[in-house]
Amino acid sequence: MIPLSDDNPTTIQPFVTITFVVACVLVFLWQFTLGPERGQQIIYALGVIPAVLLGLGELPPELALVPPSMTTLTSMFMHGGWMHLIGNMLYLWIFGNNVEDSMGHVRFVVFYLLCGLAAVFAQALPEPASTIPMVGASGAISGVLGAYLLLYPHARVLVAIPLGFILHTVRIPAGIVLILWFGMQLFSNAMAQAGQGGVAFRAHIGGFVAGMVLIPLFKQKRFRLRAPWQ
Repeated sequence: MIPLSDDNPTTIQPFVTITFVVACVLVFLWQFTLGPERGQQIIYALGVIPAVLLGLGELPPELALVPPSMTTLTSMFMHGGWMHLIGNMLYLWIFGNNVEDSMGHVRFVVFYLLCGLAAVFAQALPEPASTIPMVGASGAISGVLGAYLLLYPHARVLVAIPLGFILHTVRIPAGIVLILWFGMQLFSNAMAQAGQGGVAFRAHIGGFVAGMVLIPLFKQKRFRLRAPWQ
């Protein structure tokens, strides 16, 4: 099930959401220009490596471009491939504008980064000795999805459902879309083997939960949680 758009207008221009999308695209294009070898080195240098972040290991001097704590920020703007980037930016574009609308530009920046930080530690703390780098905006975006679930569960989302070689489109409540998405993260995390690379499902779960916890504190008073849809 692939979300394509939502029927949920905003009252402000989502400048921060647009800026995050543009920044991620530009950073990925920069990664692409480096070539495979140097591009992989940059992922190790600017991605989050749990063992390095938690002081259980260190990078070679030539890869220690920023302090380990700074990688919690730099990793949010990097991606491991085109599909990784496109999938993340699609979700951010569809759901980020309404969450930004609910709290304003400055609060949304803080909210987004806090969700990304929560996602990093949700992934890192269970395996503190891991040397697998983590990159991507998906942890922070998961926080956006958690916030959207509490704000607009009844909003209609246009989704594409692959049926063989045909994509069938249908509009369904955002609550169903996002609960199914979260359930898939829980299932995938349960099936994943510890210590192996791939999708950071724990980061998705941690970011999503952080978004749900933080949205009551960050939203403006005029926005109701679980507002009815008209």
